[in-house]
Amino acid sequence: MLDLTPDLDGRTALVTGSATRVGRELLLRLADAGADVAVHYRTSEAAAHDTAAAARDRGVEATVVRGDVTDAAAVTTLVADAETALGGVDVLCNVVGNFPRGNWDELSPAEWRDAYESCLMGTYLCSRAVVPGMRERGWGRVVNFGAADAGHDHANPLNFPYFAAKKGVLMFTRALAYDTQDDGITVNAVSPFLVENSVVDADEASLPRGRPASFDDVAAPVLFFCSDAAAYVSGQNVAVDGGRLHEA
Repeated sequence: MLDLTPDLDGRTALVTGSATRVGRELLLRLADAGADVAVHYRTSEAAAHDTAAAARDRGVEATVVRGDVTDAAAVTTLVADAETALGGVDVLCNVVGNFPRGNWDELSPAEWRDAYESCLMGTYLCSRAVVPGMRERGWGRVVNFGAADAGHDHANPLNFPYFAAKKGVLMFTRALAYDTQDDGITVNAVSPFLVENSVVDADEASLPRGRPASFDDVAAPVLFFCSDAAAYVSGQNVAVDGGRLHEA
C-alpha cells in the first residue's frame, strides 16, 4: 500500500514564521514526521523558543533562528545558522506573508511594499538561500504558501496587494519547479482561504462547511508534498478552501 506519510528522519526543515499560528503547527507536524526543525521568527522570540521546546518533546533536534525574510543579508545569516545547528536544509516552507487590511486605494505605498516584500521577496530570498544545497544533495522539498483567492484569480479591491503578491508566489512556484526538475527537488504551493486562529475575523456560518480550515487541513497537502509519494509532483498548487471559490 502506498504510504503518503513522509518519513523525514535525518532531514532538516525550516519553516518561516513558525513561532506562532499556522507556521508553528506545520513545523510541529514536520517534527512528528521525524524532521529536525529550525524555528524562524522576527519579533516573537519567546514564542519561538516555546515552539522549539515543543518540537524537542517530539524527539527531534530544534534550533531557533531570527531574521527579516525581506532582507537578503538576514536571510543568508538565518539559513547559515540553521545549517550550522542542524545541517543542510532539506525542506523549506515559506509561510511568512503580511496581510494589510483595507481597500486598495486606502493602503499606503509602505503597506503595499510590505505585502509584496514579505510574501514574494521573502519566498524568493529563502528559496535562493537553500536550493543550491538541495541541488548538491540531490533532494529537496520547497512548499510555498499562496492564497486561495490568488489561485482562483478572484479579484477583490480589499487587501489587494496581498493577493497580487500571492499570485506572484504561485508563478514563482511554477518557475522554480521547472528550473529544478532534474535536481531531485520538488516545488509546490498550498493556498488556504481562512485558517483557524487567523488574524481575520469571519462569520463561520458564511464559510464552507461552517468553519475555517483547520491546521490539519492545511498541513495534509504539505506533508504529502514532502513525502516520497509526491516525488513526481512539482509546480502544483492545492487550494485549501473547502470549495468556497468554486461557487458561482
